[in-house]
Amino acid sequence: MTRRRWIADSWDESTASLTGEQASHLIRVLRAQTGTEYDIVAGDRVWHGIIAGISGDSVRFNLVAEVQADPALPITLLLSIFKFDRLEWAIEKGTELGVERIVPIIARRSEKHLAQSAQNRVERWRRIARESAKQSRRSDIPAIDDVLQLKAAARATSGATRLLLAEQERSMTLRRAIDEAVKSAGEEMPSIHLAVGPEGGWAAEEEALFDAEGWKSVSLGPRILRAETAAITATAVVAALLE
Repeated sequence: MTRRRWIADSWDESTASLTGEQASHLIRVLRAQTGTEYDIVAGDRVWHGIIAGISGDSVRFNLVAEVQADPALPITLLLSIFKFDRLEWAIEKGTELGVERIVPIIARRSEKHLAQSAQNRVERWRRIARESAKQSRRSDIPAIDDVLQLKAAARATSGATRLLLAEQERSMTLRRAIDEAVKSAGEEMPSIHLAVGPEGGWAAEEEALFDAEGWKSVSLGPRILRAETAAITATAVVAALLE
């Protein structure tokens, strides 16, 4: 039987602890008892853990043996701000698919009221990623960056292959771009940065800026997709080709 997985709030070489909401749920809802076994994520490693003690709103585990787990894929997903319920779905599914980092960015066509309140949602997005990481049995949690302006995100230096999903692009497919990156990387797994525009797509000057900063425009095909659909589809394609 598959053990439920928890993400430790603190740990050392032989023990780990849950506090706050996780511990409260484990104690009050699941009626945790000493000796119950779970999987515990501590840092970027997964352990078979046994509850050693319950005190107030804290649960302490003894870490018995390390469990084999796959690391995150070297995918950074840059998501332009769009409707929050759909954006949160993209964050959840991106986490399930194994992305390493998600960067929320404000594009020209991001709705003004959403852009203004986006930074206040970042902690919520981090909680969503944390819960999704537990549900999908990841060994880590993707980093959710603070909100960036598009110029700063486009100009950030990186050794990664940087790809821009662009509706007007027809000659370069995402698959071809990833195949080329994998071939160039040789024995290593290439790092991929993937930028997804808001509803309505990128403005012309934004595409020009990305191009000037060395990003490569790529296509997912002739169909027009919602922003969250494009993000999830593109991430799934990249994940499948990297794995």
